[in-house]
Order: sequence, then structure tokens, then C-alpha cells
Amino acid sequence: QVHLVESGGGLVQAGDSLRLSCTGSGRTFGNYAMGWFRRAPGKERDIVASINWYGDDRRYTDSVKGRFTISRDNAKNTLYLQMNSLKPEDAAVYYCAAASFVVSATMSQEDFDYWGQGTQVTVSS
Repeated sequence: QVHLVESGGGLVQAGDSLRLSCTGSGRTFGNYAMGWFRRAPGKERDIVASINWYGDDRRYTDSVKGRFTISRDNAKNTLYLQMNSLKPEDAAVYYCAAASFVVSATMSQEDFDYWGQGTQVTVSS
């Protein structure tokens, strides 16, 4: 079992930065890949970024490349998403997720089997 709790969401203006955190418990945090997803109102949940077990391989969806950075600190059981130059279209509920049977960075949603409760990010124009 893996339990994930996100934090760091909030209301910001376009162009601002925000850092999301996700703390994990249960299975050894550093043994599997992790990712960030988001769901905007009326839309499906989409993957934003993923990272391998060690933290040295990162993948991003095209719309956030160059603006968002995923990272992890396995000693602190924490996953991060640094979001810079935020746009109104980045507004969504953001979820962290664990792919407990995968060690490589993966952009396949079906690889993720544990999810946090989500944190709201609102970006005003």
C-alpha cells in the first residue's frame, strides 16, 4: 500500500510560480516511479510529468516543458512539482500518483496505481 498526500496548491496570478509537494508513506518511497497529473473542469485527467525511482530521468507533457520541473527527495519521502510562468490554462486539481510496479519514468496513466486526494491550483489572468 502507498498513501499519498499533496500540498501547496492555491490561487496565483498568471506568470507566478507555485511548488506542489506530495508526501508518501507505506511502501519504500524510493522503489518506484511517480508522476503528477491534473484535471481541469470538464476535462479528463491528464499526466503532467513523471520521474523514475532515482530521480534522474524526467518526462513532461509538451504544454509544460520548460516551465514545470518534477523532482523527488527519497530521503524525505517527498515528490515535488515546481511550476513557473503559470498560465490560466494550468488551473486544475493536481494529483500525485505512484506507479508501484514501475521504476522508469512513464507517461502511461495505466501504470499508476496509487493516487493522492488532489490539490487545487487556480491561476487568475
